[in-house]
Amino acid sequence: MPLRAYLFLTITALSWGANAVAGKLAVGHISPMMLTSVRWGLALMILLTFTLPQLRRDRQTIRANLPLLVAYGMVGFAFFNILLYSALEFTTAINVAIEQAGMPMVIFLANFLLFRIRARPAQVAGFALTVAGVAITASGGSLARLLALELNRGDALMLLAVFCYGGYTVALRYKPKLHWQSMITVMAASAFATSLPFTAFEIARDSVIWPDATGWTVAAFTAVFPSLVAQVMFIKGNELIGSNRAGIFINLVPIFGTLLSVMILGEMLEVYHVVALGLVLGGIWLAERRG
Repeated sequence: MPLRAYLFLTITALSWGANAVAGKLAVGHISPMMLTSVRWGLALMILLTFTLPQLRRDRQTIRANLPLLVAYGMVGFAFFNILLYSALEFTTAINVAIEQAGMPMVIFLANFLLFRIRARPAQVAGFALTVAGVAITASGGSLARLLALELNRGDALMLLAVFCYGGYTVALRYKPKLHWQSMITVMAASAFATSLPFTAFEIARDSVIWPDATGWTVAAFTAVFPSLVAQVMFIKGNELIGSNRAGIFINLVPIFGTLLSVMILGEMLEVYHVVALGLVLGGIWLAERRG
């Protein structure tokens, strides 16, 4: 069972690492709010081609838990991606990928404050290494900038995104007993509906970038892998080993994201990125060693 969970969560991290790269490729080809709407609109259309029979079977459970499912889609799917794609307008894909490693911090703290679930000492130590890696990345390796808590706009937006997805992960504790097809479809519909007012605002203030060929390609990729494959794998992984241990695998996102950013985008890998990645890898190893 743990091996299967590890596979699911590794696929999730790879897809999310690629999402940061895709979001950077989208800059200038499709605007952030439009990308979020197109992404979840396409994902919803794909889902509805095969999930309608299951939705009918689960309609009573869906109706009884609709507010919760809508909130999952709104916070974990729509708000997270709106913030992530907006962040990539101002910062690098490497920074965004590494900063996602801050999610376990949110998960550990929320689990303790809300449910009094204590993290093991090794998990706390791993978490501390992760925080150090995120801090080094967000500060650009500058101690003075870190002490002054000076972040650029993109890094600040990404840290808000981290809080959104960390909160969503903890809230999965309350998810109803519902087939994954029904759950992901309702959440995707919620994400699509939530994104529409933001896209309308983008159009109204004349800051929208309508998708060109590259924009459509990026949107299609994000609709399939980060939206569908990764989300289902993450939910399944949470079911198998719990949110504290599943959350630590999010720290693989910076590894995949950094490698893809260097290979595909040609972004520069700085010394402080290497140090941060070392801390993140050490945090994963330490936390899972005593998992």
